[in-house]
Amino acid sequence: MTHKGIRIALFQPDIPGNTGTILRLAACLGLTVDVIEPAGFDLSDRALKRAGMDYLELASLERHSSWSEFEKWRRAEGRRVALFSTKAAVPYTSFSFRDGDVLLFGRESAGVPDDVHQSADHRLLIPMREKTRSLNLALSASMASGEAMRQIRWRYGR
Repeated sequence: MTHKGIRIALFQPDIPGNTGTILRLAACLGLTVDVIEPAGFDLSDRALKRAGMDYLELASLERHSSWSEFEKWRRAEGRRVALFSTKAAVPYTSFSFRDGDVLLFGRESAGVPDDVHQSADHRLLIPMREKTRSLNLALSASMASGEAMRQIRWRYGR
């Protein structure tokens, strides 16, 4: 059976450093990163390399010009979208991930709009202590992808 692979999707990311860290994570784990544009920074290969993203040549990055283009693609591929949100109620560790799932993360400054929130197949929460707002985007993507990979028992590179 062929694996589709877990993917990390970033909805209109604002901070190049977070995107670079997530690209490095994805390169090391063999994941693909989908960026849903527009981004809040220059996403050209030249700009990413200049920003010190030395793993760029190993990373698998796909760009989608808009949310509707991303939605068209993911539905044609038959992939579920699991949105990570502070507004969700289901802890990500209680969710059953499947091969092919897309782990969606919103903008650092604003999350995702309501229509994107409603379009997600599942909405997941990373539980945190009271009086804390949110984790760094790259940390959240790392935690989520690690749990998803653990559940589907993939082995990369060894």
